[in-house]
Amino acid sequence: MALVWIDRMAVDVRGEGDAVVFIHGLGGSLNAWTPLLPALPHARLVRMDLPGAGRSSKAYALGGSTPHGGKLSVAVHADAVRRICESQGITRAHVVGHSFGTIIAQHIAAETPALVRSLTLFGALAEPPQNLRDVMTARAPVAREQGLFAIAEGTSEFSLSASSKQAQPVTVAYVREAIGASDAEGYARNCEALAAAKSARLELIRCPTLIVNGDEDQVTVLSGARQLAERLVNARLEVFSRCGHWPMFERTAESQRALRDFLQSVR
Repeated sequence: MALVWIDRMAVDVRGEGDAVVFIHGLGGSLNAWTPLLPALPHARLVRMDLPGAGRSSKAYALGGSTPHGGKLSVAVHADAVRRICESQGITRAHVVGHSFGTIIAQHIAAETPALVRSLTLFGALAEPPQNLRDVMTARAPVAREQGLFAIAEGTSEFSLSASSKQAQPVTVAYVREAIGASDAEGYARNCEALAAAKSARLELIRCPTLIVNGDEDQVTVLSGARQLAERLVNARLEVFSRCGHWPMFERTAESQRALRDFLQSVR
């Protein structure tokens, strides 16, 4: 295991074998993927805190002297992931995303198909529907002005399934802490990036794709995941029951099995 810093982003690299690159969602960090690591003992696992998230609150991408003036976007995040892969000598990888990270992953697959061997998308969407764009636009100033405590509480209540909230207090605690401990400005900029996100050119994505969604996901609703699966030429959808927006935590064993079996099938 090694924690390295690339363009002031925290990147965790461990293991040997085929590369698997993980991209977390809004309010997440590289630890969003910790529950899945035991399923991949013979892989090279690369997880990062995206700019503005986790320990990457001072990432180069946030600087005012950057070409984009520190404004975050899908394009900025996709370039950050590609930069990490380049720095690690990775030219071909299985790419795994969650929520906002699934949009970033799709753009990488469409724009640099030679890099992406497969896609696994947890809590997937092609782009935010208008109601989610409106929520993200309104949330950014709240994060800046009031902090993240209320946002973290509300997110854990809204994004987890009823059974998870009742029977998985550690999962509830993770979601609250992941968001509540985030850098408020970084979180706000990522809200704005998600609000402005557009779909990748899905017709250009030809790699095998697994989409995993919970049947009680109110953030990236199941109908959107179904539509995405139908639009991709080589995708299948797996639905977990009694599961909300965080399958990796809410249905860990099922998520491990789904990821492991899928990656084995595309070797």
